[in-house]
Amino acid sequence: MSAVRSDFITDYDPLADAWWDPRGPLAPLGWIARARADFVPAVPAARHGPARLLDIACGGGLFAPHLADKGYRVFGVDLSFQSLRQARAHGYDATARADIARLPFAAESFDVVTAGQCLEHVPDPYAVLAEACRVLRPGGTLIADTIADTRAARLTAITLAENLPLPGRPPRGTHDHRLFVNRERLLATARAHGVDLRLLGLRPHLWDGLRFLAGRREDVRMVRTRSTGVLFLAVGRKR
Repeated sequence: MSAVRSDFITDYDPLADAWWDPRGPLAPLGWIARARADFVPAVPAARHGPARLLDIACGGGLFAPHLADKGYRVFGVDLSFQSLRQARAHGYDATARADIARLPFAAESFDVVTAGQCLEHVPDPYAVLAEACRVLRPGGTLIADTIADTRAARLTAITLAENLPLPGRPPRGTHDHRLFVNRERLLATARAHGVDLRLLGLRPHLWDGLRFLAGRREDVRMVRTRSTGVLFLAVGRKR
């Protein structure tokens, strides 16, 4: 793993202006953000005091529109200055530049913690997950989505997605298959830190995807699948 970069996320600085381009290289991250938001519980009306949500590796803030009616004060953390600037401009209440494996927050300080499409970009995704569990309060919700360490994922996320000349294509080199996430180890890490996760597969809605490719649609719904062998979402509550 010596050739794996520890600062990959800063490569998003040159792409900062593309975060909100509905047909740009980061467009699929917006589709996944909407699917992730389905698992964020709304803050109960009877709650006293503000509820806090932490978005790990928040990027340009694509999660924000899907949280507007949930009732949280939204915090974002990322290594990319330019991306954090976009996140603040699009509705995040507070942001911090920090290593996502060493979060600058107290233990049990958030009601919801999310980590979207970042675990497959860091040398130790399990350390990031452990940190997410640390800052989550008991009873709080953890949501993460990432790419499985499988041959099918390599074919889909790298061989096809990074090389076919299609809208929404990520730049070549975006993914390193050595960083794809072992699902069993992910579950075990979360369990060791007090969170029992369940896994759900995700894929683009076929008809939406075809219309997107034809230039007749600017967003694509993600649908749940039984297979977690490529793109998957993990959700659970802290004991």
